[in-house]
Amino acid sequence: MMKKRTSRRGLYAPCFYFMKRLLVWVLFLGSCTYTVPEGRKTNSLPEVFPDYAGVTIPPNIAPLNFALATEHTEAYAVFQADGRTLTVKENGGGQFRIPERKWRELVHSSAGQSITVTVYAKEAGERVMYDPFLLHIAAEPVDPYIAYRLIEPGYELWHHMGIYQRNLESFAESAIMENKMSGENCMNCHSFCMQNPDKMLFHMRGVNQGTILIDGDRIEKLNTKADGAVSAFVYPSWHPSGRYVAFSVNETRQAFHQNDRNRVEVFDLQSDVLVYDVEKHEAVTTDRLFSKEAFETFPTFSPDGRMLYFCSAAARDMPKDFKEIRYSLCAISFDSETRGFGSRTDTLYNAETEGKSVTFPRVSPDGKHLLYTLSDYGNFPVWHTEADLYMIDLSTDEHHPLEQANSAGATDSYHSWSSNSRWIVFGSRRTDGLYTRPYIAYIDTAGNSAKPFLLPQKDTEFYARFLKSYNIPEFITGKVRQQGRKIGLTAKEEKGIDVGKLIIR
Repeated sequence: MMKKRTSRRGLYAPCFYFMKRLLVWVLFLGSCTYTVPEGRKTNSLPEVFPDYAGVTIPPNIAPLNFALATEHTEAYAVFQADGRTLTVKENGGGQFRIPERKWRELVHSSAGQSITVTVYAKEAGERVMYDPFLLHIAAEPVDPYIAYRLIEPGYELWHHMGIYQRNLESFAESAIMENKMSGENCMNCHSFCMQNPDKMLFHMRGVNQGTILIDGDRIEKLNTKADGAVSAFVYPSWHPSGRYVAFSVNETRQAFHQNDRNRVEVFDLQSDVLVYDVEKHEAVTTDRLFSKEAFETFPTFSPDGRMLYFCSAAARDMPKDFKEIRYSLCAISFDSETRGFGSRTDTLYNAETEGKSVTFPRVSPDGKHLLYTLSDYGNFPVWHTEADLYMIDLSTDEHHPLEQANSAGATDSYHSWSSNSRWIVFGSRRTDGLYTRPYIAYIDTAGNSAKPFLLPQKDTEFYARFLKSYNIPEFITGKVRQQGRKIGLTAKEEKGIDVGKLIIR
């Protein structure tokens, strides 16, 4: 019997494969260890984008990849903290792409401390070393997700639109709902109950219109044009119990300036505030929130549910008086047992005497501070270049601007709180004046802000190429389950639940 020949290669294949893999790993590990050449000290900070120099970040944020803006041929970034060193060589695209695992280890171990970042570069054939800058690592984490709508900045014409969520601990983004599933309609005003990803709502306008309310696996479509109200529900705020949602009802118009620093003007012809009972499908209000003599809008509940804050302006002839209308910040008590409102309205900011206009009031989850946007006039500051963020200490009624967070000559507008009251995310046009981008800022126990940072992206050129605005950034404590198909079917096939007649108390 002939013996079967055995391939020598077959005998040694496993060993060969192992040695090959080992060599690859040796080369890989070697490539991560760089000898950074020394250079002439520039005595200046490097010009980097995004501008992360001196920012305060949470210990669970994704890597802060950045690029050196000055002309050069080679660059290194050295991150140092508490005896740890991470060296990153600029890639072929001119970006510092920080390895996620090593970044996570460095930042987690540096919570409550600072990381020193030193940039070395070769410019015009000369080696240079820039002055180091700091990344301050807060002890408190940030909620792991934010949700936002992506839309062209004109807010009037669109084709593809959606509400998305981003994992702040990585670069992963996923759709909560896209309008291709619901007839390419408009969707807006998404809102979560106490940052809960399982309890949310948003509106659909145009085809298949209605308000979509999601509570776990339950999805409802609501027809929210209550008898006696000027419109369907608009700007929402959940009661902490989850049983109620405060809404404004607004008759809104949009206009475009031919020659003005604020390109777009959005204004109300009339508006009111009401509270929707999720269980009984009823809307209730009071004449202090619902009158022809005033425009009431932007309701927001306190975290204990006992106070309802809102913005109010004396009724004006619009759009003729669009530059004269200014909104005060007011509050009224609310009884969740009886659905009753207080007999007195308190004013926290008087627009008539102070000469500015308040929008987007939001109370911190710990109930200690209220954050709002202040602009020269009107109730839609998203395009107002003078719009800035202000904070109220609710124990003293003292107001102050968030000087570190605000930008000079650029819009800083919509904002929301993280569940631990230590972080805010807000929309700003400071990058280019056209597109709203999400910035995150640390808030200390006194209500002061640290320098904010732009939401990090894996590719540092992402924002230069991305031609959509981030609208209504909201923190959430976890990932929203993907039910887009189910939501779309509900929107298209369900008739919807009618709110019925408005109850005025």
